[in-house]
Amino acid sequence: MRTDIDRKSYGVASDLQATSGSISDALRNVPSVQVDVQGNVTLRGDSNVEIMIDGKPSGMFRGEGKGAALQGLPADQIERVEVLTNPSAAFNPEGSAGVINLVTKKNRRLGNSGSVRANVGSNERWNAGVSGSRNDGKLTLSGDLSFRHDTQKLEQISLRQRLDTASGQFLENRADFVATNRVDMVFARAGVDYDPDAKTRITAGVHVHAFRPRSNNFDHIEYDGPGGALARVLDRVTGFEQERANIDTDLSWRRKFDGEEHELVVELGRTWNLEDRDRGTTNFARRPAAADLFETVAFDGEQVQTDFEVDYTRPMPGEAKLKLGYDLQIDDNLYDSRGRRGANPAILPVAAPFTYAFLFDQMINAAYLTYQRPFGDLTVLAGLRVEDVRIEVNLRGDPVRTENNYTGVYPSLHLSQRLDDKRQLTAGYSRRIQRPRPDDLNPFLIEQDPFNFRRGNPRLEPQETDSFELGYQHRDGGTTYLGTLYYRQSTKGVADVVRDLGNGVYLSTRENLRESRAGGLELVANGRLTPKITYNISGNAAWNELDASQLGFTGTRSGYSLSGRGNLSWQVTANDFLQVNGFANGSRLTPQGHEKGFAMLNLGYRRKLNDRLSAVLTVQDVLGSFRQIEVLDTPILRGQTERKFNQRGVFVGFNWTFGRQSQRRDPAFDFGSGGPPAT
Repeated sequence: MRTDIDRKSYGVASDLQATSGSISDALRNVPSVQVDVQGNVTLRGDSNVEIMIDGKPSGMFRGEGKGAALQGLPADQIERVEVLTNPSAAFNPEGSAGVINLVTKKNRRLGNSGSVRANVGSNERWNAGVSGSRNDGKLTLSGDLSFRHDTQKLEQISLRQRLDTASGQFLENRADFVATNRVDMVFARAGVDYDPDAKTRITAGVHVHAFRPRSNNFDHIEYDGPGGALARVLDRVTGFEQERANIDTDLSWRRKFDGEEHELVVELGRTWNLEDRDRGTTNFARRPAAADLFETVAFDGEQVQTDFEVDYTRPMPGEAKLKLGYDLQIDDNLYDSRGRRGANPAILPVAAPFTYAFLFDQMINAAYLTYQRPFGDLTVLAGLRVEDVRIEVNLRGDPVRTENNYTGVYPSLHLSQRLDDKRQLTAGYSRRIQRPRPDDLNPFLIEQDPFNFRRGNPRLEPQETDSFELGYQHRDGGTTYLGTLYYRQSTKGVADVVRDLGNGVYLSTRENLRESRAGGLELVANGRLTPKITYNISGNAAWNELDASQLGFTGTRSGYSLSGRGNLSWQVTANDFLQVNGFANGSRLTPQGHEKGFAMLNLGYRRKLNDRLSAVLTVQDVLGSFRQIEVLDTPILRGQTERKFNQRGVFVGFNWTFGRQSQRRDPAFDFGSGGPPAT
């Protein structure tokens, strides 16, 4: 673990789960971070997190597929995870909870180097990959290629009760859902660094992530009518196929000038998210009996984002540092759905509840300034960012276009007070924003099944959050203790809301809440118990309060949560390494209820066969305790949804390296403040 004035950095290269698992598996062992059974990430209980790779936003981690991307991308090329709960104004203010930056491994040693790895697991799971680089001094070529095959079984049991105002009774909907998924993923990266002279670097890179899930689903749905008698029974059998490709490209020019950390960086990037989904469903009406009904839905999505950035860093008198920057982001998105439904599968007429074309266009112009300076033992980092946002959404064929334009000002302030060689105090403040996702704004009423509909809200406003922190650090040799008090206050928070449309039919939508507040105490410790045994533990006691008066409650709702994680590593011999890690997350308040806690325990063993080859054995979810339970509890709606994944499994694999190996990054061109985080 390493710390800087605006971030904490956690190394994951020695995490055995990361050698065979996904980025989700690696993040589950990072303090402050929680990952649920569907790959959704929260940071100190807030799901509004911006995830970056080497300091750049990635289209892979946006939209509905971001959880699947985190579960599918291999973690073995991640060197460390940087957690910025109060990022400076140099960062995009998106993500009210903060930023998680995934820093990839790089090798700047001269010559050729690389690695080959493969893992085989239970339940037909396997993954393999190869990485390599060549550096002749001025030119560096690097690349990665990974394959991953996974099988997933999801079991979901839902019970929902609605208040019947006529009788005063709660009437039930019950749904059992089973999905068997087979997922194939390919991840490829290629990069070129060229140094025409000692002060200039030209970099070009491309990341490609191809994701192909196929699933067979079965739904059994029951609906009680007035008086509580069974009114409708429906079975649904669905076949689903999806192809999703994400392509990230970037080109940058970096020029260093005289003076420490004096440089100019110009970057141009473009991202394509291409998605193709096909679903075929057969509906069997058991009660009342009716003819079978067939549905087909074809969905195409295309999201294109263009980014242009200019960043200038200059040293100033008094060991100060000034950073100036300009960012331009342009989004052009199309979501096209075509559905058919009828009793004759050979001739299916167009079905209006599945057919629409939604367009989303956005332009963001932003400029920022940060200034950092030490005053004796006190270091100050202050910043200001201004953004102008222009958004336009509409349904194709609808002459009505909805615009949502605004200008935002986002200050930040970080303080670091050195008490002595071992202790320091830190404080931080930032204003953050959470913009609605494009699909949150889609006004079309989409039928998910005969009992559940979803509609976006084109009038949603972005959530604004003021975040405060006060921290204490004690470092003694190889032992570090961190304590952080934090508090967040938000307005216009965007939340999922479920409403009863009558006759057992529900609508899910997104709405702005009035206010919410959250706070807590986070403790982190790592060090050595013995010369061969190291530990890393953390805990978080959190409180959350929100104004739910517009959701049928009286006044505010509040709740408390406890979570923790621990990692114990034992270097048994020079060639044998054992590791056990686990986490437990407490319940979390939601606008209309809460999510119950969940936990996981993992084991790992590595055997070094020689200087180049090692074998790894990992066991995931040893106790089979990883599941998710959502509770709905309002004056007129009650219910519970339980989801269980077959996360439990065993992996056996190897890692073979060749050439010159070094995980040390080039400090002159590292992301962030011009070098690796301060130790």
